[in-house]
Amino acid sequence: MIQALGASDGIAIGKAFVLPHWEWELPDQKIDVADLAKEFERLYEGVRRSKSEIARMKSELDEAVGAQEISIFDAHLAILEDPVFMNEIQGIIQRQYKAAEVAVKEAIDHFVTMFDLLDDEYMKERAIDIKDVGNRLLKHLLGIPEIALPEDTQPFVLVVRELSPSQLIHLRPELVLGIATMVGSPTSHAAIMARAFGIPLVMGLEGKLGTPIGTGDLLIVDGGTGQLYVDPDPGTIEVYAGRRLRYQAQREQLLSLASVPSVTPDGFPLTLAANISSIKELDASLDQGAEGVGLFRTEFLYMDRNHFPSEEEQFEVYREAAERLQGKPLIIRTLDIGGDKQLDYYEMPVEDNPFLGYRAIRFSLDRKDLFKTQLRAILRAAAFGDVQIMYPLIASVEEVREANAVLDEARRELEEQGIPHRSGIPAGIMIEVPAAVAIADLLAEEAAFFSIGTNDLIQFTLAVDRMNEKISHLYEPFHPSVIRMLASVAEAAKKRGIPVSVCGELAGDIRALPIWLALGIEELSLSAQAILPVKQSLIRTRKADCRPLMEEMMRCRTAADIRRMAESFRAETDSRIAKDAALG
Repeated sequence: MIQALGASDGIAIGKAFVLPHWEWELPDQKIDVADLAKEFERLYEGVRRSKSEIARMKSELDEAVGAQEISIFDAHLAILEDPVFMNEIQGIIQRQYKAAEVAVKEAIDHFVTMFDLLDDEYMKERAIDIKDVGNRLLKHLLGIPEIALPEDTQPFVLVVRELSPSQLIHLRPELVLGIATMVGSPTSHAAIMARAFGIPLVMGLEGKLGTPIGTGDLLIVDGGTGQLYVDPDPGTIEVYAGRRLRYQAQREQLLSLASVPSVTPDGFPLTLAANISSIKELDASLDQGAEGVGLFRTEFLYMDRNHFPSEEEQFEVYREAAERLQGKPLIIRTLDIGGDKQLDYYEMPVEDNPFLGYRAIRFSLDRKDLFKTQLRAILRAAAFGDVQIMYPLIASVEEVREANAVLDEARRELEEQGIPHRSGIPAGIMIEVPAAVAIADLLAEEAAFFSIGTNDLIQFTLAVDRMNEKISHLYEPFHPSVIRMLASVAEAAKKRGIPVSVCGELAGDIRALPIWLALGIEELSLSAQAILPVKQSLIRTRKADCRPLMEEMMRCRTAADIRRMAESFRAETDSRIAKDAALG
């Protein structure tokens, strides 16, 4: 068994097809001065054909996936239109008299090397996009076709050094049982698309294989645990075949719970809302029984283009979401860029630590013109449903007051202009940094509600970058400090009488469910795929049993002890349910 990184859930069993990988080796071909115009024409024709090809792929994808996946190809088009990238190529041709393909190859190598040297996971992943776009351009310049994938109808497990979105778009999802890559991360564009297609994916196999995988080798891919088996024995195959059947049956069975109320056996309701970044994700979430949207990540509206979205463009998206929810709550998080989320058309400052830098509410309060545009669009959409606002990365009372002042200014402008909107909509905040936890009682007097963003809160509390493989094992959601912070925030909200919800990966961890019930959390905001598994546990768990457990957890000294208690509680609950079912 080989332990890699799980990037897309599910189990695949099948024969490998290894996609060949090579590095372009081009002779340092010089051209005559008289042929400069011809080389530029070849370059422009290659760019035109590449852009046409990408646009066609984007069009083919439009009905199959959401805005986040579509925006990947907008980013690829933006690279071909980027003056820095193109000037680099043109400069090599003009100054060094090199053939167009040689210039493209050198430009790719230059930018990929530069991005790889940066201590920034986002930029490392963008190096893959540069390479993908550059290779497409090279293939057109050299007249080389795409690498052919199997043409028969036998499903296979794809093995590739580094999966690009362009390679993934050429696959027929129904024939790809699973994917294994040598390098890559779960936040890469390829991983995002694999999850959208529902293809199990493991990444990061480089240096972990004793011998290379060959086409025809039998593989087992577990995208949930990140485990890969090469030529497994019959016993292992039988075990995983059973797990695959159970996984598929469980997903189908869970759909029957979509319309079941999310209430504990002793009558405590816990709203299960959705995290979304597009209208298409909203539809999928509603199919899974979402009772509203607890987190609408609006940054993807900004990333899916080559300019800032206008008020009207944003209004149309927010309005459509509000109308589709038919009265269910829609909580819109204001723009949260910076850190690992960048805009191709807006140059953010280079920072040593962008996650602690110019991002989220800090950016919005600095660019109040852009902030007000978004707030106006949200206020207008609020006339069509139960729309609420949420500010990200709040660390002080001053930030809440300043954000609300811009909101009030946007409201007054709409009133003066006679534009339909709804005033007085709730404005809440995300609790994501330790500073916000420490002054939660003060923030509760300023905010309409709290939403605990567990991903950043855990990361900042423990000073652990969870994308850093060297220390990712220290990212511990059940650390005693995290549990105490959750309790502190819930208590502050309760005293002030404001609602408190939880979003982030921990909200979807079934082991944490008794914590939420014990603390009186009123809403969890989850990915679409997590809603029904959590609901299944919720309707089996008595709130009355959770408070004593929480009291014991608060006395624990280690994360291992807390985790053990959570897992034991879950096992005991499942055992009780099984016994009750057997008796009746």
